[in-house]
Amino acid sequence: MASVKAPPAAPIGWPVLRLGFRPFYLGAALLACVSVPLWVAVFLGQLAPAFALPPLLWHGHEMVFGFAAGVIIGFLLTGVRAWTGLETPRGPLLGALALLWLAARVTAVTGPYALFALVDFALLPLVAALLLRILVRAGNRRNIPLISLLLLMAAANAVFHLAVLGWVQTPAASALYAGLALILMVVTVMAGRVVPVFTRNVTPGLNNSVPRPLEWSVLAATGLALALWVFGAPAPVTGVLCALAAVLHAVRLALWKPQVTLTRPILWILHGAYAWLPIGFALLAAAQAGWVPLSLAVHAFAVGTVGGLIIGMITRTARGHTGRPLKTSWGETLAYGLVLAAAVVRVAVPAVVPAFYARALDVAAGMWGLAFLIYLVIYVPWLTRTRLDGKDG
Repeated sequence: MASVKAPPAAPIGWPVLRLGFRPFYLGAALLACVSVPLWVAVFLGQLAPAFALPPLLWHGHEMVFGFAAGVIIGFLLTGVRAWTGLETPRGPLLGALALLWLAARVTAVTGPYALFALVDFALLPLVAALLLRILVRAGNRRNIPLISLLLLMAAANAVFHLAVLGWVQTPAASALYAGLALILMVVTVMAGRVVPVFTRNVTPGLNNSVPRPLEWSVLAATGLALALWVFGAPAPVTGVLCALAAVLHAVRLALWKPQVTLTRPILWILHGAYAWLPIGFALLAAAQAGWVPLSLAVHAFAVGTVGGLIIGMITRTARGHTGRPLKTSWGETLAYGLVLAAAVVRVAVPAVVPAFYARALDVAAGMWGLAFLIYLVIYVPWLTRTRLDGKDG
């Protein structure tokens, strides 16, 4: 008699707490949607809330260690489960991690600062410890280096808080640049692994491989340029390395053949966001020579590269992990365009027409906020319900 295969067990617990990407993607999108327009209103003197720290530092910190770090945590909590076959935090433990992240966002505004610093610092090392335990248990050594990202970001975050408290002499902004540089280095590595592969998978016969010597050159120039910038090396040396990194990234992108993705938004957003890396390095080189403000390079990286890749990946991975096809709707495509357009307005307008700086901030913040509002409208129902295929996760 043929055996009958038992149906898989029904998922248990609240859907939003079944896998890490669900609460952290939603939280990060909400933060992006609210905090950037709020910051611009504060910067332009339209609002005067009593932050726990100087408003400029609050903005930079929340974008690096709130928004970007939240997405990274959600991605890794989800990825480690797929890579090891072992459960990552879910249910009450995942809820506690998400609430710790949320508590840091709230205390950054309400204070007191010491409480904010303590709550904010705790999350990254805690997640690193939880994920390291799972990777070691599974014998998955290949992905253990990813834990170093969380620990290095935690170290940069610690320096930031110590600097704000006046306990170390390092400028707090340098710690923010260090956090951004770590993210850019990971983007350089991970984009090289997945973007050309994703492109080849949907383009039969495409050859978009990058020669290994060029790959190693990209990684070396990027790491060295970012390190020289963060640690304040002489401007001429930093400028030369940044210019070299800009050229190498541009060549790498050209070899990926981004033009074949123009009819596939879920792919062109990745190529379009990556294009801001060579632009950012070119602007960083120019800033070392005193030709442009440093903020243009920082926002090319933060809005264009990091923001663009985040909106691309939190749609792509959320679709995959909720049992949906990897094909975007018009709303998601609009969100992609809005983020990339926000980068253009934030960087190009102040560079070309400085008199329109305030208006550019308003428009860019509105585009950015609308992009992540669209994400929330589409994805809140999806991420708070069981997968379409009824599976767990």
